[in-house]
Amino acid sequence: MKTKIFGQHDEATIQQIERCVATGGEKGVLCADGHKGYAQPIGGVVTYKGKISISGVGFDIACGNLAIRTDATAAEIAPRIQTIMDDVVREISFGVGRTNPNPVDHELFDDPAWSLQPMKDHKHMAHEQLGTVGSGNHYVDIFADEQDRVWVGVHFGSRGLGHKTATHFLKAAGGRDGMDVPPTVVEESSAIGQDYLAGMKLAGRYAYAGREFAARHVAREILRAQIMEEVHNHHNFAWKEEHDGEKFWVVRKGATPAFPGQKGFVGGSMGDDAVIIEGVDSKLSREALYSTVHGAGRIMSRTAAKGKFEKVGNKRIRQPGRIRHDEMMEWLQRKGVTLRGGDLDEAPQAYRRLPEVLAVHKDTIRILHTLRPLGVAMAGRNIVDPYKD
Repeated sequence: MKTKIFGQHDEATIQQIERCVATGGEKGVLCADGHKGYAQPIGGVVTYKGKISISGVGFDIACGNLAIRTDATAAEIAPRIQTIMDDVVREISFGVGRTNPNPVDHELFDDPAWSLQPMKDHKHMAHEQLGTVGSGNHYVDIFADEQDRVWVGVHFGSRGLGHKTATHFLKAAGGRDGMDVPPTVVEESSAIGQDYLAGMKLAGRYAYAGREFAARHVAREILRAQIMEEVHNHHNFAWKEEHDGEKFWVVRKGATPAFPGQKGFVGGSMGDDAVIIEGVDSKLSREALYSTVHGAGRIMSRTAAKGKFEKVGNKRIRQPGRIRHDEMMEWLQRKGVTLRGGDLDEAPQAYRRLPEVLAVHKDTIRILHTLRPLGVAMAGRNIVDPYKD
């Protein structure tokens, strides 16, 4: 069997991962938080020999999570959480096309890969956007663990740079846009393959730097805390790895690397607990290609959750979705979460429950810390996420 499936999935998602394996792949994994994505499902992992899947990595190259443990305590933070979250949304930029009011100089801008197309055309934009969060399910959160230690958690990727890089190479390789299409796979040794890998790795450096800026700024400048530990992972990326004595390109889309001893930060939905995990060695871990979930996983599309806009006369009217705003706010109030931004498409009701998803992978990971959210900051209502996955 070429594909290892964790959890329960609809037939369309299973067909997606099987199509990826059949289109130049060797093995596949579908994690328990999986759902349909563009060409490759979110939560999907595919190995390739001498090939790379541009659509497998996806449009939001190097999307990932960073969690920082600080020396602050929940008792110190809780009384001023409202002010803290106000400061987060004032000092960190959320939304589409936003720029950082304090541009960040970083050594990554000396990388030779900036001389390649299309990266050189977007270097100025990338410099202005470094450290901004974006939209969709991207966030900056404040958590407390089981010892009441405060953590800062962020989730976002390479912003416009990654999206434009992926779009350029998909078009150059003759790829088709859409969900129910074969993945766009190119030879690693080809000119386009080499340029894509250089662009992907640059976007990876860029995403790491952006998450570090945002999370460290919140920890140091807003919480006024010391940084004690950082847990940092991409979950939309490709890595050259050895499995069963053979070397592969391992393409993970919405899947966290979880090699034995490797730590990862996995967020739940808005207002749900998150976790710090560690990979363990087991037969099942090897079958999973040392991969695990990256979040709780959607069970409701954005349109189904929040409704869609329809033109009525000269006006665009939002038709009701399946989740009401008061239901979402009741959930968050019950959990004691202070929210800034966010909308119904990111409501907890639109997602699976993270403990149930993690339980499916229990023989491949151990949970080191459970993080309860104190504050959640996301892009506001009516901001469309253009980065697709």
